[in-house]
Amino acid sequence: MRTSFIVCCLLVLLGCQARDGGPYDLIIENGRIVDGTGNPWYHGDVGIRGDKIATVGKLDGAMAKRRIDAGGKIVAPGFIDMLGQSELILLADHRAMSKISQGITTEVTGEGGSAAPLNDRILEEWKPFLDRYTISVDWTTLDGYFRRLEVNRSAINLATFVGATQVRGYVIGYENREPTPQELEAMKQLVREAMQQGALGLSTSLVYAPAAYAKTQELIELAKAAAEYGGIYISHVRDEGDKLIQSLLEAADIGRGANIPVHVWHLKVSGKQNWGTMVNVVKLFNVHREQGLDMTADLYSYPAGATSLDATMPGWAMEGGRAKLLERLKDPMAVGRIKVQLEEGAFDRQNFYRDAGPEGILLSVIDNPDFKKYEGKRLSEVAREWKKSPADALIELLIADSARSGAIYFLMSEEDVRMAMAQPWTAFNTDSPASATDGPLNIAKPHPRAYGSFTRALGTYVREERLIPLEEAVRKMTSFPAQRVGLQGRGLLKPGYFADVVVFDAERVTDKATFENPHQYSEGIDVVLVNGQPVWEGAAFTGNLPGRALRGPGYRR
Repeated sequence: MRTSFIVCCLLVLLGCQARDGGPYDLIIENGRIVDGTGNPWYHGDVGIRGDKIATVGKLDGAMAKRRIDAGGKIVAPGFIDMLGQSELILLADHRAMSKISQGITTEVTGEGGSAAPLNDRILEEWKPFLDRYTISVDWTTLDGYFRRLEVNRSAINLATFVGATQVRGYVIGYENREPTPQELEAMKQLVREAMQQGALGLSTSLVYAPAAYAKTQELIELAKAAAEYGGIYISHVRDEGDKLIQSLLEAADIGRGANIPVHVWHLKVSGKQNWGTMVNVVKLFNVHREQGLDMTADLYSYPAGATSLDATMPGWAMEGGRAKLLERLKDPMAVGRIKVQLEEGAFDRQNFYRDAGPEGILLSVIDNPDFKKYEGKRLSEVAREWKKSPADALIELLIADSARSGAIYFLMSEEDVRMAMAQPWTAFNTDSPASATDGPLNIAKPHPRAYGSFTRALGTYVREERLIPLEEAVRKMTSFPAQRVGLQGRGLLKPGYFADVVVFDAERVTDKATFENPHQYSEGIDVVLVNGQPVWEGAAFTGNLPGRALRGPGYRR
C-alpha cells in the first residue's frame, strides 16, 4: 500500500516536471514571441515535446535534448497558405522548397478541381500534367489520395477542399448544360463522401470552364451537402473584373442559400478600367458581415495574377475540354469569332486578354521545346517578333503548345492590393504549387508568389510600408486561416497545439524572387518546424518529412 502511494507521488512529480520544467525534445529560447493571436510580442521560450508545443514562457534551466537560440528574432506559428495548388506536385517533389523557405508549414488547396474524386474522363484531361512530372495515380477517392500522400511523405501539412468542378466533371463531363435531378444528387453524394473522407468544404473556380457552366442554384445545392458536415464554401468567384461586385453577391447568395460560411480566394480587382473598385468591395464585405453572413477572403501580395494561357479564350470555345478547344483553334470560322471577341471585349466570362492587354501577358510555362525560348517574354513581344497581331500570336501559341501554356497577367493596382491586405478579414496565399531551384520543379518561370508571397508581405508591407503591424500580419498568416477552415490545433503558439513554428528576422525577412528571375528563395527565415521537426534550417532543407494530411471537420475514420 505504502509502495503504491510512493509510486503514485513519484509519477505525479515526474508529470509536473514533464509539463512545467522539462525535459523537452527542443527549446527555442530568447525569442520575441508573436503567438498568432494578434497580441503584442513578448520575450519568451517555446518548449516542444514530440509533435506538440508543451510550454510557452521562460524556460531557464529546463532540460532539453536540443536548444535553438532565437537571438531576439521572431518566433511565430508556422504560416498557413490559404491556396497552394500543390496536391499533385508534392508527389513529384515532397520537399516543398518554395513553401518552407518562406515559413509555410501548412497548405490549403483544391481550387474547384481537387485531388479526388477521379474517373477515367478526368484522368484523360490531367494526362499532360501527370506526364510532365511523371506522376502516377493510384487513387480515385480523397481517402485514397490522403493515403498516397502519407506514404509519399511531405515536408508540409496539406488540407484540401472538394471541388465543384471536380464532381461536375466526374458526373457530367465538360458539357455546358445543367445537371439532371439524378446527376445533381450524384454530385451531392460525391461531396458528402469527400467531406466524410476529410475535405474542408466545397470549392469553386467559376471563371474557368467547365466550372463556369454551373448556375447559382446548382452551387447552393452542392454547398448544402458540404454544410451538413461543418464545411465552408470557398470560391474563385465568377468574375474578378467588370462583374466583380455581381460575382461577390453571388457568393453571398450561395452562403445564405446553403447556410454556410463563405470565403473568397485571392480577392482582387482586375483590369485598369476597374481599378479603385476595392473600396466598394470592402464595403460589400463589411455590410454582409454586419448582416450576419460569415464572409472573408484572402490574397497574394502582388499586383499580378497567373493562370493558364487558354484562360484568355471565351467560355464557349472551351466546351468539351482541351481537345475540343484545339479543334476550334484550327477552324477558321471559330477563330474569326474568337478574334472579334478578344478585340471587342464581348466575352461570356471575364476577359483576361482585355484586362491585362498583350503587354501585360507574360508567358511563364511552355511545354513545347521549340517554343521554350518564349518563356519570360510578353505576348506583345512575341507578336512583334512574328509580325502578327497579338490575337493571332496567342492562337498560334495555344496550338503549338496544345493549350498547356501558363502565363502571368498584370491585372491589378498596388492601391487595391494594399486596401484588401489591410482588412481584418483577409488572409494570405501563394496561389502556386511548390517550386524549387533544383530538381523536377526547377522549370519555366513561375509567378514569384510561389517563392515569396508571405515574405514579401512581411518585408514590403509590414516592415517597409508599415501597412499593418507585425502581430496582425502573423495573425492573418496563422490563427485566422486555421480558424477559417477548421484546422484544429494549428495556428497558435499554445501548449497542446502542434509544433508548427517559424523563426524569422523581422529586420531582414524579404522575398528575392522576381518576375524575371523567380527561382530564388526568400531571406530571413531562419528555422521552420513542422510537427516538431525542423524542415528548414541554415537556409537549407533538413531532409525531414514530417508533414501530414489534415482532414476537415466532417472526417469519419
